[in-house]
Amino acid sequence: MINDVYEGNDAVGLAQLIKSKQISATELVEESIARIEEKNPKVNAVVFKTYDHARKRAAGPLANTPLSGVPFVIKDLSTQYEGFPVTNGSKLFKDAPTGPNSYFADRMAAAGLIAVGKSNLPEFGLCPTTEPRLHGASINPWNPRIVPGGSSGGSAVAVAAGMVPIADASDGGGSIRIPSSVNGLVGLKVSRGRVPFGPGAVDTWYGMGVLGCVSRSVRDTAAFLDAVGGSLPGDPYFLPMPGTPYFSMLGGPVDRLRIGFVTAEPDGKPLDSDVAKAVVKATQLCRDLGHDVVEKAFRYDVSALHTTMRRLTSALTKAIFESCEGFLGRKVTQDDVEPLTWAIAEFGGQFTAAQHAADLEKLRQFGREIVLGLDDVDVLIAPTLPTLPKPPGYFDMSLTDVAEYDRRSGPNAVFTRPFNVSGQPSLNLPLHVASDNIPVGVQFIGRIGDEATLLKLGEQIEKRSPWMDRLRQTPFRV
Repeated sequence: MINDVYEGNDAVGLAQLIKSKQISATELVEESIARIEEKNPKVNAVVFKTYDHARKRAAGPLANTPLSGVPFVIKDLSTQYEGFPVTNGSKLFKDAPTGPNSYFADRMAAAGLIAVGKSNLPEFGLCPTTEPRLHGASINPWNPRIVPGGSSGGSAVAVAAGMVPIADASDGGGSIRIPSSVNGLVGLKVSRGRVPFGPGAVDTWYGMGVLGCVSRSVRDTAAFLDAVGGSLPGDPYFLPMPGTPYFSMLGGPVDRLRIGFVTAEPDGKPLDSDVAKAVVKATQLCRDLGHDVVEKAFRYDVSALHTTMRRLTSALTKAIFESCEGFLGRKVTQDDVEPLTWAIAEFGGQFTAAQHAADLEKLRQFGREIVLGLDDVDVLIAPTLPTLPKPPGYFDMSLTDVAEYDRRSGPNAVFTRPFNVSGQPSLNLPLHVASDNIPVGVQFIGRIGDEATLLKLGEQIEKRSPWMDRLRQTPFRV
């Protein structure tokens, strides 16, 4: 019985069953543990198990929230939680000391979510797949011949494979949306400043990095955002939460929206045929729902933006190395990290402070141009990925040539990276499955601070074209 319940509900549905005493949090945790033990050897999504912690939490008092009692996994990047190790996917941090709980972690715990483990990721979250040397590759549960996505690949695989209904994730250039797309899930990149970092750091990648989740449903994502959202006084990008919780907004009327959609990549190249089919499906659903849908050109200088981001993020990687010397008692060496990570840090060490300041200003200008270019629509529909997913091994972190790696990885983020720079919210919805069982997600991009419109529209679309039954048919769930 518990198996059918677990498969047939999203996180909110499971929490409701706990609240009505039809099942218990302990039963859910034990089901999740059993699934991890059965499925994880096939897909390698969970790299650290926290079963004793989960059982203790499930047996104790539960919060009165929409997600209370639900098992989940935490992405093994930066977030400090209950003294669990944080490896960042790197042997450099394999034995690093733990610090105080992150604000993000405290909010997830207060929401009643119960951590059963930590999820796999590429080293330092630097790659759009999840194939680290430290923990080994995660396997896409829909099709092992495509990447699982990154950097929140382990979290997405854990949800798609049915181990947990929701998982912690983060996004600095597509790291929530890309794994959501290739694993058939919902993934929201929130607005810059919506969810706080800290206490150890108050900013990630100059506001491009954000915290969130991957989930089975729009309402799960809304409930999670209510739980973790809300800037703190003194945050560099302060964004107040709406007066009404996002979860409470769902189910109500949705204003008629002006929605743009793209038919080409940012450089003018036509969309891949399967990607175009997904966009067409999204636009037709929006028309059927009564929204005004118009074609919209989305253009920017792809090479210039990528070059600027590469210099900035490489310099920040170099800064991480220098900050590690305190707990290591020595300098980071080439043997501590994967070849590409070392090459990126070395690349980042070439630039002067003046160049870094100029790049940061250029990034801000890019962001402003992107926002102004979309000012005439409430929402933009765009692909999440420009092509079908690549095979495992394509994004090769054993490379030492940063330019060659960028040639492979840069095109992957042409539709995700701009909105990390602009700070706009972006919601991936799992609207299409191509041949050979390959999920294709579609992005819905909104105005800064307006997650509410995206979530309400997403719920409309989910009701019109539900995906839960399809998600239950992934090969590693049946």
